Amino acid sequence: MTWEPHSSTHPPLPPTTEEDRVSWLRLLRSSRVGPATFHRLMAEHGNAAAALEALPDVARAAGVEDYSPCPAGVALAELRAAQAAGARMICVGEADYPLPLQDIADAPPILWVIGDPTILSRPMVALVGARNASSLGTRMARALARDLGEAGFVIVSGLARGIDTAAHAATLDTGTLAVLAGGVDVLYPAENAALAHDIAERGLRISEQPMGLVPQARHFPRRNRIISGLAQAVLVIEAATKSGSLITARCALDQGRDVMAVPGHPFDARSSGCNMLIRDGARLVRHAADVIEGLTPPAPVRIARDTVAPADSLPSAKPTDSRSLRETSALHGLILDRLGSSPLAEDQLIRDLESPAHQVAPALVTLELEGRIQRQPGGLLSRVQ
Repeated sequence: MTWEPHSSTHPPLPPTTEEDRVSWLRLLRSSRVGPATFHRLMAEHGNAAAALEALPDVARAAGVEDYSPCPAGVALAELRAAQAAGARMICVGEADYPLPLQDIADAPPILWVIGDPTILSRPMVALVGARNASSLGTRMARALARDLGEAGFVIVSGLARGIDTAAHAATLDTGTLAVLAGGVDVLYPAENAALAHDIAERGLRISEQPMGLVPQARHFPRRNRIISGLAQAVLVIEAATKSGSLITARCALDQGRDVMAVPGHPFDARSSGCNMLIRDGARLVRHAADVIEGLTPPAPVRIARDTVAPADSLPSAKPTDSRSLRETSALHGLILDRLGSSPLAEDQLIRDLESPAHQVAPALVTLELEGRIQRQPGGLLSRVQ
């Protein structure tokens, strides 16, 4: 069953009764209904109860017979599990739902939250990076997160090992938000269980996934769009060429967010993705002042650390125009749209794109390194399916 994505620019009216909340959960947890389909069905039918009633006919029209929406008992069980875990449901359109996230095309209809929901109304910066971070990388993450937190920003990350862990731990006192790939009550990885408890006490954990869901690999890219969607900017520290952090950066570009990166040694594979982002136009970050310079500060900057040099002690650098990175992302999308499993000659692709060869060639190299396209003998290119 295939449905066209639907923008959530105009969110549905939030549920007002417990029965409405059960209907929202049933609709979202029904087979083949994701955020985009949820928003389309709500726009077409007005409310979740009517959309649930129409679902079997919609499925039949798409060639799926004997379709049944999510049973009420499943939704009620999830509500009971949430109550037991101390989680609260926030629906799109409600006052506590974060406005930046509401503006993305596939905004989560429902968020489960544990902790202080007032954090969702504060300005945020996402800080992401390598799980196998170096000692220098984790020190940089702690310093940047701490200084940005003291400047008034909430730090958003994914509770993963490495950079995420350092960022969350450094901002427990100033505001930290962990976006989980599984259920908001599932503490993953297990080694971060104590940190997750601290975040629930002093910050906020959120997830769009059902209560009790153990995360699988496919859940993390979906989680990453929430990390970037919440933030004004995504800051990447140590990321390989093929990494989840670069998926977050691409989500940020699609959502109109700023992308920033900390440079690394060219021989360190953990920095190859950051260096590539900077090459393509991401703002180079040396310290928190570089981040704040590109954003609207929510509060006076208070940076007084010996470990990070003040801005006036470093050589001045002209900020890189982040629009070129968005243009690069758009070119990548055009290339991938043109390519399929059937090989296409590179020179023909360039002619089809009507773009200069010197702009297309680096984009092809990047996509090849990311494993998204494949070169074949004779100058042929195909998309990796």
